[in-house]
Amino acid sequence: QVQLVESGGGSVRAGESLTLSCEGNGTARTLDPMGWYRQVPGKERELVAGITSDGNANYAESVRGRFTISRDNAKKMVYLQMNSLKPEDTAVYYCKVDGRRTLWESFSSWGQGIQVTVSS
Repeated sequence: QVQLVESGGGSVRAGESLTLSCEGNGTARTLDPMGWYRQVPGKERELVAGITSDGNANYAESVRGRFTISRDNAKKMVYLQMNSLKPEDTAVYYCKVDGRRTLWESFSSWGQGIQVTVSS
């Protein structure tokens, strides 16, 4: 199993930037894909961005062009660069990974969540 630890959240003003980091601790055969989700109270958790081990990225329409996801496979880390932040980006952000321990055993891991607050 891989434990995920997020960092980099905080409070910023609209238009500013933040970078979230997520480090995977533990061993796995594969970690693919890795991604970021977010959730606000009363709403379902939603995908923000995901990235495969060979660099294919997918973004929610609401963040495309403002957010950039990247990963370092050797370090088991995934990043989310968030530019031009808006108040509606305020949420708890979660890192998630889908992986395989062996060819026949898969798992999913979530981070503990990190708060991002954007004020107008």
